[in-house]
Amino acid sequence: MKKISSSFRMGKVRLHGARLRGAMLCGALAIAAALAFAPAGGAQSGATPAAKGSFAIPRMPDGKPDFTGIYQWPTYMPGDQRGKGSASIFDRKYFAPLKPGGEPFLEPRTGDPRHDEPRDFCMPAGMVAGMLSANAMQFFQTKNYLTIVHEFQRMSRIIPLDGRPFRKDIEPTYYGDSVGHWEGDALVIVSTNFKRWVLDDYFYTDPKEYRMHSDALTTTERLEWKDKDTISYLLTIDDPKIFTKPWSQLFQIKAKPEWDKVGLFEYVCEENNRCPGGKCQGN
Repeated sequence: MKKISSSFRMGKVRLHGARLRGAMLCGALAIAAALAFAPAGGAQSGATPAAKGSFAIPRMPDGKPDFTGIYQWPTYMPGDQRGKGSASIFDRKYFAPLKPGGEPFLEPRTGDPRHDEPRDFCMPAGMVAGMLSANAMQFFQTKNYLTIVHEFQRMSRIIPLDGRPFRKDIEPTYYGDSVGHWEGDALVIVSTNFKRWVLDDYFYTDPKEYRMHSDALTTTERLEWKDKDTISYLLTIDDPKIFTKPWSQLFQIKAKPEWDKVGLFEYVCEENNRCPGGKCQGN
């Protein structure tokens, strides 16, 4: 058994990190719920307030768009399929066809908890499931880096923006190797060199469909300001071992400056905790 701070399970709905506004919140989360009614400000400190009917993109000193701020996780666009869990999932209608040999993308849950929900054993959520987990995110941007800290598992991604190539001779990882570049006012983040791992939380919607990406996965994230409260987040999946071609789904990321007063909640995962509720029962 493991011990998790800021993670609750209610039936089949996972409330990772409990940054679920409108869900059943308790204890310390009441503070965040109260803050939800505070007047909203800019997406990050120093942003120029947008006049009614217009929007000035917040920018860095070098003129690049500034994404610094605290945000909700990527959420659905109208009309897209929603899962039974709290995290966002991919809508099947956007999938490219599976290629011959790509069937391992969909596999049933086996009953082995380390396979069926490795996060219960403090294993990383990985990319892309970690980004879609239902928790707050905080972005810190400088000229050469964008750092994304996700409340769930305190996932941290440090993304170079200085034009460097991907790293060589490193082992595959759960979150891949990421580099960013600018296309006008859009920030494009490309990640590669992944371990084979869970793609999203769809298995809470259909236990027979456990989606696993391959080690050939490349993800492309395209972030672009749409208004003072919204970042467009276009996520492209390119997995040539699984799909016949790349495919994309559009999500939106909502700025939550009122969450900044409380900040990200602590997340602690302690594997093999033998004293649930403080009641130790032998070894």
